[in-house]
Amino acid sequence: MDLDKPSPENLKYLLEQLGDKLGVANRILLDEKDYDLNRYDDLKFLYDHVVKSGTLSPAESHAFIDELRSVRKS
Repeated sequence: MDLDKPSPENLKYLLEQLGDKLGVANRILLDEKDYDLNRYDDLKFLYDHVVKSGTLSPAESHAFIDELRSVRKS
């Protein structure tokens, strides 16, 4: 899987992984239908940062979840 290439499958994978790493209980926030593939690079940036950071504090997780909300379709 080449996550550098935007695709619906990659988008779904990124969102699932972000949900796991951020401990998102309400997975409806991560429904790939609510995200525009044109914003894939923004999501990939968030994903890369979360993966690189490893363990996040609750405040950091909350900040990333807020960022995910800002990337969602209006």
